[in-house]
Amino acid sequence: MTTVDGQAGAPGAPAAAPRASWREWLGLAVICLPTMLTTVDLNVMFLALPHVTADLGPSSTEQLWISDIYGFMIAGFLVTMGTLGDRIGRKKVLLFGGAAFLAASLLAAFATSTVVLIVARALLGVAGATLIPSILALLRSMFKNPKQMGAAMGLWGTSLMAGVVLGPVIGGLMLGAFWWGSIFLLAVPIMALLLLAGPALLPEAKDPNAGRLDLFSVALSLLAILPFVYGLKELAREGWAVLPVVSLVAGVVFLVVFLRRQARLAHPLLDLSLFKIRALSAALMLALLIAFVMGGAGLMASLYMQMVEGLSPVRVGTLLLIPSVVMIVVGNLAPAIARKVRPAFVLATGSVIAAIGMVVLTQVDSTAGLTTLLVGLGVVYVGGASVGPMTPFLVMSSTPPEKAGSAGSLSSAVGELGVALGVAILGLIGTATYRGAVTVPGELPAEAAGTAGESIAGATVVAEQVGGPAGAALLESAREAFTSGLNNVAVVCIFVFLGLAVVAFVGLRHVPALGDMPMPGMPPADAAPTEEAPGSVQPVH
Repeated sequence: MTTVDGQAGAPGAPAAAPRASWREWLGLAVICLPTMLTTVDLNVMFLALPHVTADLGPSSTEQLWISDIYGFMIAGFLVTMGTLGDRIGRKKVLLFGGAAFLAASLLAAFATSTVVLIVARALLGVAGATLIPSILALLRSMFKNPKQMGAAMGLWGTSLMAGVVLGPVIGGLMLGAFWWGSIFLLAVPIMALLLLAGPALLPEAKDPNAGRLDLFSVALSLLAILPFVYGLKELAREGWAVLPVVSLVAGVVFLVVFLRRQARLAHPLLDLSLFKIRALSAALMLALLIAFVMGGAGLMASLYMQMVEGLSPVRVGTLLLIPSVVMIVVGNLAPAIARKVRPAFVLATGSVIAAIGMVVLTQVDSTAGLTTLLVGLGVVYVGGASVGPMTPFLVMSSTPPEKAGSAGSLSSAVGELGVALGVAILGLIGTATYRGAVTVPGELPAEAAGTAGESIAGATVVAEQVGGPAGAALLESAREAFTSGLNNVAVVCIFVFLGLAVVAFVGLRHVPALGDMPMPGMPPADAAPTEEAPGSVQPVH
């Protein structure tokens, strides 16, 4: 569709960045729903696992694969799917991923065996890896005006956070009313809407000079990411052991081989030249650090509410609604402020506020700490909320349009890696603190004492079995030890947030306010339109 531009401006002045029409905003609404769904699916399985175990009877190892395989496959295929979108078209990849997600969701919902469920979850992960990079790249194509792109990114970030917040609540309600497979049927109407409305509302975009997909690089990327993420998860779960360490080393070795190959290829799977863009590199570091903190500290806070305060997962999700809603509101306000104020100042200030929230979390105790925990998390969420929606905007707005898919996959992959690192490293700090602080009654049998000394979950089980004064003493000591672990994790997070503030200020202080920042290949938002010959036309998506 074309429109005649009859506006005249000063000769030689840059053309104004085109503004999005109702079609683009409607398209944004359509792609925000799958975004929310991917994060809901990431969390809701933990609630459903007891129901699945009662129905299908998976072994303990199979339970771990049911929970983790979705995240593994998303992390492993993000880079590949983002680059694939650059090569064959982002809309094609998104619609294909939506159809695959719908089919895999139906397979998972009606799975009759553990193997089928694990396979379905793996397929969901592969399909989910197509969604976020393609959506970010499409947003880059749809909203060329920086001010409008900032608003669009804020709304998209809201859908991402809403999935995290609403996942436990929606999952709990559905599990209370229907069978466990019903949680997967949420995808059916959402993906159906994407498949029906997407072809008409979403533009197609790709890199015309992308070259062929290097399958050997795809294999190397999987061999680098999957063992590394698996090793991190096992470290968080079991502590130091041979298998996770070997997996981490193998992942690092394959990563080095992968990066050396990318540096030699004319058309690499991952364009390393993107890291030379200062704003992009700084934004990726910010995304890594915020995911690190939110992943690790979020897990510790959730476990505290369940294991120390004795709350159900649904109750935990409900209590977190208020600070999470505040986070969503602030997350939308921050990009609006950054249109007038440099992002470096907004992000650095938010990081300092989040560090103050972590100071509050160091004061949580094991007897009456729930209110302190919620207040501290609220302050953390307010401060950290600016980072979530602004880092993808900074990544995408500083990226050449033909590399948008690759940049989108980097933004998503860094977030996945940050969560895995946070859960592993901060989890290990919490676990080490617990094991050093817990006091196990001497009269317990050796095997029970060993179980109680490993984790608060084990101590809770042993305390219920033993009962009496010994059980009560063990449970009290376990709760105090776990709370000490939470306090220590909060101390580490204080320094991470202060480091995040430094990265934001040093790495982004050259970036102007978002309303004044032109995107690569596009003029500034408020530039005067160029002089056009009468009847000239300009393409409009």
